Amino acid sequence: MEALVSSIPSPTAAWQSWKIGPLTIHLYALLILAGIIVAAWWTHVRLTKRGGEPGVVLDVVLWTVPLGIIGARFYHVFTHPHDYFYSGANLWNVFAIWDGGNAIFGSLIGGAVGLWLACALPKHKLRFWSFADALVPGLLLAQAVGRLGNYVNNELFGLPTKMPWGLQISSDNKAFPAGLPSGTLFHPLFLYEIIWNLVGIAVLLLIERKYKPRWGIFFGMYLIWYGVGRSWLESIRIDPSEFSFLGIPTNVWAAFGAIVLGIVIIAVQSHRHHGAEPSVYRRGYEWTPGESADRNRAGEGDQTGQSDVVDSNEPVQGDAEATSRSGS
Repeated sequence: MEALVSSIPSPTAAWQSWKIGPLTIHLYALLILAGIIVAAWWTHVRLTKRGGEPGVVLDVVLWTVPLGIIGARFYHVFTHPHDYFYSGANLWNVFAIWDGGNAIFGSLIGGAVGLWLACALPKHKLRFWSFADALVPGLLLAQAVGRLGNYVNNELFGLPTKMPWGLQISSDNKAFPAGLPSGTLFHPLFLYEIIWNLVGIAVLLLIERKYKPRWGIFFGMYLIWYGVGRSWLESIRIDPSEFSFLGIPTNVWAAFGAIVLGIVIIAVQSHRHHGAEPSVYRRGYEWTPGESADRNRAGEGDQTGQSDVVDSNEPVQGDAEATSRSGS
């Protein structure tokens, strides 16, 4: 009992995967999928409240999720090449995302490319920054859920600690530092990041409620919050990336980059846009509830009356300044 209350046990290999017939189900993959689902649902709720068409988030997800997964895996492999490229290595392990090794910074880059492509589609023409702002709390929640997968896979732990919440890691774990005695406890970085992300949701939503930051400014705040937390976590991580500059690991530089990018986004967008954001769509592509039904009736030959859909090319009164300064 004393061991249980003075440390956090790591799950055994039996928790990592199980077989159902010919299929192998990996809990890590299920947790990543759960994170994607909760992020998509929360973004849908937030975007539709701001005038987005129901279902538009699913169209965006079809672009962002695949490219986000590719970016996450590519970034991890690129920063840990010796784990995948050595004499006798099985190169197919490069694609084994279920074994862990999916970098969030890479997923943000890949997901951003996917979002840009989705927003450029003639079908929707969403504003890139409007969607990014709507995504913020769901993204943090998805990242928190995904970190549970690191716990299941016995990865993402930090320097040795004697704190009562120290994480138990088996000495035969490939990331276990050489020279340390069996039974050494480590900082549970996955847990620290989960807490940081959940606190971030509360703090950023309070800021949004009071100041209503738009035009990508809210997303810039997310980058700053997440970058600050990750810069510290990566500095005490046992298995950082294999590359460094000035003695600072790549992932710490990436966290610094997120902070700088967030500041730049806030500064630039605050200068460019002073009015309220008129729509989550670009000018001329606004969606109005009932528009789809009206189009269907028109296609069936219903010419009996004038459509009650607002002309999307007409700027909303009072938003003229914001509309004239609109951008993606």
